[in-house]
Amino acid sequence: MKYRFILLVFVVSFVVGCTVVPPKHPDDVCIVFKEKASDDWYEYAKASADKWGVPIDVQMAIMYQESHFVADARAPRIWLLGFIPWFRESSSYGYAQVTDGTWDTYLNDAGSWWSDRDDFSDAIDFIGWYGNKSYLKLGVPKWDAKNQYLAYHEGLGGYRSKHYLKNTSLKKLAEKVERRAKVFKQQLSNCKMN
Repeated sequence: MKYRFILLVFVVSFVVGCTVVPPKHPDDVCIVFKEKASDDWYEYAKASADKWGVPIDVQMAIMYQESHFVADARAPRIWLLGFIPWFRESSSYGYAQVTDGTWDTYLNDAGSWWSDRDDFSDAIDFIGWYGNKSYLKLGVPKWDAKNQYLAYHEGLGGYRSKHYLKNTSLKKLAEKVERRAKVFKQQLSNCKMN
């Protein structure tokens, strides 16, 4: 009995210790990177920007909008009769809120079998990869946070067919991402990360 209790305490401590805490000040990208320095967030964001050409401010603004930097963020659950939990609206998961199918495409194209949507380094690489795809397939400039977000949210086909033109709330969200990217860019220009 004593050993079971010790094992239970160890397991609970391990699970609590593995919980990834989101940044306390998500509106300031410099503070986010400093707070997450031990997890190398800046280095991973810079590596993704260098690899795919999508600026750090654009990538971080998209991630902020998608998950507010919450590692295990999920799409909302549908509730039957207002109180019975049902399926989720989508399979979106992780920092970048990537659906199962899109994540599989990324894994086949650029990821590795051990990549995880709830791992910052993999999620930021995914956002860079997707931004590069938007540029190559749709001609969306990599620095254009608004249209990068529209392509990210709608998918390449949805962006190409311009479905977003009829969605006023989505256009407002994309403008919000654009404003945040500008703020993040300004913040990055005033802080030293290396």
